[in-house]
Amino acid sequence: MDYREIITIEPGKRGGRPCIRRMRIAVADVLGWLAAGMSHQEIMGDFPELTEEDIRACLEYAADRERRLVTVTS
Repeated sequence: MDYREIITIEPGKRGGRPCIRRMRIAVADVLGWLAAGMSHQEIMGDFPELTEEDIRACLEYAADRERRLVTVTS
């Protein structure tokens, strides 16, 4: 899976924040729910438009962004 096929950035949507498949659900929202202890199943139960692949794409996006930040500041 390539998260770039799932994570989209549109200047007029959610302030240009990365979102999932052109929806208004931001990557930061999903990461926050995971950090708060929600399971993938709980998130998908609350937001049935999300898939397991969407959630994994958010994690992959965050990991890639972190790797790029570490590389730039090193």
